[in-house]
Amino acid sequence: MNYLLALLLPPLSIFLAGRPFVGIITFFIWIPAIIISGGLTHPMFIVLAWLIIFERRNA
Repeated sequence: MNYLLALLLPPLSIFLAGRPFVGIITFFIWIPAIIISGGLTHPMFIVLAWLIIFERRNA
């Protein structure tokens, strides 16, 4: 479920994965990056969210 959320809203997914500080910082970087690049940076945030979720599941 969290992987699906990572596709749509990576900062929220990171926040729910147990990394609230990283999720908040990512949100404040994600919004301008989406606006300025027109969505080209969105895959980078998806990969970050997936790595954090994967790390949490294996820890």
